[in-house]
Amino acid sequence: MTTIKTSCPICGDVELTPEQMRLVVCTRTEWSFYSFLCGTCQDEIRKPADSEVVTLLVSGGVVAEQWVIPAEALEEHNGSTITYDDVLDFALSLDRVDLLAAMITPRVGA
Repeated sequence: MTTIKTSCPICGDVELTPEQMRLVVCTRTEWSFYSFLCGTCQDEIRKPADSEVVTLLVSGGVVAEQWVIPAEALEEHNGSTITYDDVLDFALSLDRVDLLAAMITPRVGA
């Protein structure tokens, strides 16, 4: 059985099996990471995973999850952010749109 050695910032060295690790490989390499639950302190530990770490973990039997970031999430946005009031106003306006649509929709058998 393969054993992977890593470290917990609280407990120190930890030995894990591939099944105890999570490896997430992102389309933006700087966002890739691996994580595990420390058996001693029960904290979830998350560490960055560059291409070398990914290669080592995959060769050790850790299954890599692909994380594809939508292009829209990476776009630069200008202007002010929406507020809770903006979302509420939008939700209320949707209700008015439904009423308007009901008024102009022809009725069957009329």
